[in-house]
Amino acid sequence: MQPIAFYDLDKTITRRATFGPLIFHVIRHYSPSRAVLVPLMAVFGLAYLLGLTSRTRLKERNLALLVGSRPRVDHLREIGSSFARETLDHNILSAALAQIAEDQHAGYRIVIASASYRFYVEAIAKGLGVTDVVATDLQNSGAVHFRSAIAGKNCYGRQKLAMVNDWMKREGLDRQLCYLRFYSDHVSDMPCLEWANEAFATNAHEALKMQAAQRGWSTIDWLSKS
Repeated sequence: MQPIAFYDLDKTITRRATFGPLIFHVIRHYSPSRAVLVPLMAVFGLAYLLGLTSRTRLKERNLALLVGSRPRVDHLREIGSSFARETLDHNILSAALAQIAEDQHAGYRIVIASASYRFYVEAIAKGLGVTDVVATDLQNSGAVHFRSAIAGKNCYGRQKLAMVNDWMKREGLDRQLCYLRFYSDHVSDMPCLEWANEAFATNAHEALKMQAAQRGWSTIDWLSKS
């Protein structure tokens, strides 16, 4: 059996969600003038909460406000790398690092499976010594530019499970021959948690704690240990 441990990123490995800090990182270090667009991002967030727009559209609009509709590939990778360094310095839970190291020592292949954008998730993963990433991708607009539009699906909820399964197929991994762990803080990852052999409700909010109690899943609090 091939042991694989999947980790969500935001509020599972990190103390705080990553997109808000990304906004302020870009404004501070790359585009101070975009600070005037932050209230518009808040308006889009309110529209999402009121059910007037989708989560996918919200992410696309906010990223376009932050980096433009056709960001250069090299520029976005530079942002991803510098933001990853900041995240690794200030927003990683030490207890999460310890668990990743423990799983690696036990022979687990580590995968970060996140709804956040690949351009910075991969950079954070690299800093954690993790090679495998399943994340939300951007559309290519030629060799030089991305589009601030999601390629395929937002890696969230049931789509995350579908994308994890697609990753396994690309890697030549047979689900029946693998033993899977999944760590997540949020009830949106219920499809992945139910699919895994072992589910860990990690730094969980109340809705996930309730589901974990009903299903007998392990509950972990890394926030109090870091």
